[in-house]
Amino acid sequence: MGRVAHRYGLRAKDLRSCWQWRNYPPAYDSGGTRADAEALLNSAGRQLLAEMCGVEEDVLTRALPSWGQEDAKLPTATDAAAAWRIGGAVTGPVAFGCRLCAARRTGTAVRVVRYAPRWQRVCVRHGRWQLDADAEQPLEHLDLRDLPEVVAAQRRWTKVARRAVRAGAEPERVFALAHAVVARWWEQALHWERETIWPRRLHQVAGGNAGGDLARWRIVGRDAVVFPEVVAVADALLDPAMAQLAWTDSGAGQPRPLPADGTFCRRLGERVGRPWLGPLAATDYGGPLTSWMGAVIRLRRGAGGPPGYDNDPWWLRQENQSATMAGQLRVLGKEKKAPGSGRMWRATVSAEQRALITRAIESAEEQLLQLRRVQTGPTADVARQLLRNLRHSATLIENAWKRTALAAANAGMPLEEVAQWAGMSADALMDMLAAGHEDGG
Repeated sequence: MGRVAHRYGLRAKDLRSCWQWRNYPPAYDSGGTRADAEALLNSAGRQLLAEMCGVEEDVLTRALPSWGQEDAKLPTATDAAAAWRIGGAVTGPVAFGCRLCAARRTGTAVRVVRYAPRWQRVCVRHGRWQLDADAEQPLEHLDLRDLPEVVAAQRRWTKVARRAVRAGAEPERVFALAHAVVARWWEQALHWERETIWPRRLHQVAGGNAGGDLARWRIVGRDAVVFPEVVAVADALLDPAMAQLAWTDSGAGQPRPLPADGTFCRRLGERVGRPWLGPLAATDYGGPLTSWMGAVIRLRRGAGGPPGYDNDPWWLRQENQSATMAGQLRVLGKEKKAPGSGRMWRATVSAEQRALITRAIESAEEQLLQLRRVQTGPTADVARQLLRNLRHSATLIENAWKRTALAAANAGMPLEEVAQWAGMSADALMDMLAAGHEDGG
């Protein structure tokens, strides 16, 4: 609409008055229209815009992913009507487009946005990584001219996607799982003394030095910096030879716990250019990588049961999904304003995990209340019942504690801080969480 208005010599808001709008444009928390604001039109509204453009509607259907989207708020009458929506809730992830490419096509260097998944964020022509458009931050792109490996990764992804299709997997799900695996590594990498690749890339996309605002740059630059490793992990997880290594590490026909020095994780570390990564990846219990390994092993053993998430290697649990840039920036802003607030907890821990923790605490409370009722009868019977109830209550409380600790760790809280809060060492905490994961806790 903005480009059409420009052609007619009008302001965009003047042109928009030709439609009856059902709501206001979505705005950021601090005010101002969101860059990913999307307009949905009813049939009459689409026809009107097509006439203004001088383009057939079927052409616009192919050019605009949201063109044919309907909205319950829009009437089916002959009046042209429109409604504002957030782009990501309409069609998918929204990113900024390359201004230089837009100027080359239109003659005007204006801000543009487009629906683009993470594997289509590199402008190869101009060496730019186009950032998410849903976050309240000023940058539209990151400079990749000194990072040819990131540009090359986008070319490699095309082959990986074809490999996924041949394997009967959806490329989108393969990428999402690989991204979750590497994003989890990214959060842990601050404590990896031998990690040198990602810091170098991060400083480069930050213009030479991210040290002045490291927390923010780690959020804004993450997807571009880790992109080569995401593609490499996706390629590895699609490799039947790698699945065979996971099966061998599990003991094959003689089941055993996955070892910390397993061949699968060691080879995976080599494939991402980090031969030392294997033991760190192998002991990251509860993450998306061990979930993938578990599903592969269950399928090989024929112990996966009916089709479902537990025997689907590409199923990504909600708590393992990587946080978006917009979400992380909101959390960072709240940390600076009100560290430790309840809103901070709600912003980082998923509703599903909060519900599980709440139910675990309520169950423990109910069991403790039952203790008051066991106060009469023979001494031995009362003592036995009290001990049994106390043991069960302690188990429920421990379960709630573990879920809370795991939620905090998955939300990005460093393991050392969680351990300090729990009053135990980081190693002991890791062992406890690992044991809980193996028990299905």
